[in-house]
Amino acid sequence: MSVSRFSRQSVQAGFPKQQNVWDGISQTASMDALGVVTLTSTASSVTFLGIPATYTHLQIRGFFNQGASNWLSINYNNDSTAGAYQWHYPATDGSTVASGWSGSTSANGTVIAYNNNATAFGGFICDILDYSNGNKTKVGRSLSGYDANGSGELMLISNMWNNPSAVYRITLTGSGTLAVNSSFALYGIK
Repeated sequence: MSVSRFSRQSVQAGFPKQQNVWDGISQTASMDALGVVTLTSTASSVTFLGIPATYTHLQIRGFFNQGASNWLSINYNNDSTAGAYQWHYPATDGSTVASGWSGSTSANGTVIAYNNNATAFGGFICDILDYSNGNKTKVGRSLSGYDANGSGELMLISNMWNNPSAVYRITLTGSGTLAVNSSFALYGIK
C-alpha cells in the first residue's frame, strides 16, 4: 500500500507531542544558567556553591588554559576521601590513540578535562547525571580538547564519585595555574 496523501493533522495524530516518548510524560525541557566565572587574574581553582537540588542533571562548560599542565579536576562537596573518585578515558591526537584510568586519591577529585599546551586554550563540556539523587553514585561524562595550530588532542572522559550524596558544591582545580580569561559556566538541566 502506498501513501497517496497525508495531512499535518494525520501526522500529528500518529505522533502525539511528548517530551519523553518512553513514559508518555509531556514536559518542557529547559537549561538554566546557575553561575558563570571568568577569571580576571590567575587562580588555582574555581568553586560553585549553593547548587540547588531542583534540576535533574548539571552541565559545566569551560574554556581554559593552565600552561603546559594537563588535567582539570572536579571535586564534589569538598570530599577528599582516598579512593572516592575514579575516571577513565580514550584520547587521540589525530595520529595515535591512548586510553587510561585511575582511582584518584587526590583531594582534587576526578578528571573532567585535559589541555597540555602552554598557549592554546582548551574547551570542555561535562554532564553530571542525577546529581541531586540521594540514592545513586554520581557519574559524569565530558568531552574536552584543544587545537594548537594543527596539533592538539581530543578526549572523552567518564568519571565517578562513589558517594550517593546530593551535589551542592563543585570545585574545579587545575594541575597548573588557570590563566586569565579562563571561563566556566554551570547549568541546571530539568
